[in-house]
Amino acid sequence: MSELLSRHRAVMPSWSPLYYESPLEIVSGKGSRVTDAEGRTYLDFFTGIVTNMLGYDVAEVREAVERQIAKGVVHTSALYLIRSQVELAEKIARLSGIPDAKVFFTNSGTEANETALLLATHARGSDEVLAMRGSYHGRSFGTVAVTGNRAWKNSALSPLNVHYLHGTDHASPLFRDLSEREYIDRCVADLRAVLDTTAPNVACLIAEPIQGVGGFAMPPEGLYGAYKEVLDEHGILFVSDEVQTGWGRTGTDFFGIGAHGVTPDAMTFAKGLGNGFAVGGVVARGDLMDGLGALGVATFGGNPVSMAAAGATLDYVLDHDLQDNALRQGRTILEGLRALRELPCVLDVRGKGLMFAVEMVDPESGAPSPALAAGVLEATRERGLLVGKGGVHGNVLRMAPPLTLSTEEAAEGRDILLDAVHAVAEQA
Repeated sequence: MSELLSRHRAVMPSWSPLYYESPLEIVSGKGSRVTDAEGRTYLDFFTGIVTNMLGYDVAEVREAVERQIAKGVVHTSALYLIRSQVELAEKIARLSGIPDAKVFFTNSGTEANETALLLATHARGSDEVLAMRGSYHGRSFGTVAVTGNRAWKNSALSPLNVHYLHGTDHASPLFRDLSEREYIDRCVADLRAVLDTTAPNVACLIAEPIQGVGGFAMPPEGLYGAYKEVLDEHGILFVSDEVQTGWGRTGTDFFGIGAHGVTPDAMTFAKGLGNGFAVGGVVARGDLMDGLGALGVATFGGNPVSMAAAGATLDYVLDHDLQDNALRQGRTILEGLRALRELPCVLDVRGKGLMFAVEMVDPESGAPSPALAAGVLEATRERGLLVGKGGVHGNVLRMAPPLTLSTEEAAEGRDILLDAVHAVAEQA
């Protein structure tokens, strides 16, 4: 055990996991690559949990932050006017497509989702919330309550009355024989049944367009559009959790919900917007955002340094059309990885843009195999590639490279992953 790992375990909680049998300390980075404390360099396909959206040491972001720090003001609180905050809010409101949108900045996705839940439950006068099976929305008391992933659910206690819907389980024995259209129809029928029998006064549905921690599980396109038709009949609000799917990562749409033809009442965001700096927030209809009767402020939310980083990051994404790059590079990677479906230990290869996953199963029983996923995690590291892991059963390799990924890097990472999965498959 390394000296740093021993110190970490002495003062950090046991429930906060570390990757790898010998955990990694990253000390520097440039572009799409990072270097560890032992001097080894890796191609990064996980980017700090989908957060370093532009990669590392990006001049435009670094210089924007340095300019702000040079002014001597890193914090004022939102009780004062912050020009960079207003300018960023204007851009996000415009990009969201939400009518008369307003923005509230927080420090994380968890806090953003808490805010969205507060807005919706207050507006509707109800503690009833719809969420998706397999979902993840944060680690706080309220967001754990709407999380549908038992691996991240620490408490059965809840401030909310939550009902879970189908949507990402098309491959389950219950639905696998249905076409996508039939599956959507069955899910909508179940939603209607939930509303008719157990949820008479729902505040909102909160859903991820692609489930991040859930192993990049995806509903069929159009499902949330079909759900929203039912929600609108009852006046139920729709919150799209874009913490991992925002800013063009899916390639086809700037926000993931665009694939469903839906304009939500609110969207939450965080992670990639700050390219590593802490920033989150909610963009919502103006009347919904203004509906709260009591005062509220996020002390550090929207601070000048995070706003400088986020503004520079968003400008870089738009100026370099990184949404299109995500589409092109993601296609290159996914087309190559789909050959892995021929292996008995690979249940699925899925993804969209620069957001893709490989699901590992036991080759004999077909049961989810966290052990094989862990084996691939180690094998990719040995070959110079960092990837992530997730899924309800911990058996999914999930990847979200920087949106700046080059064609050569996309091919390099794809080939390392192919080699690693084949090596683990042979051992299995």
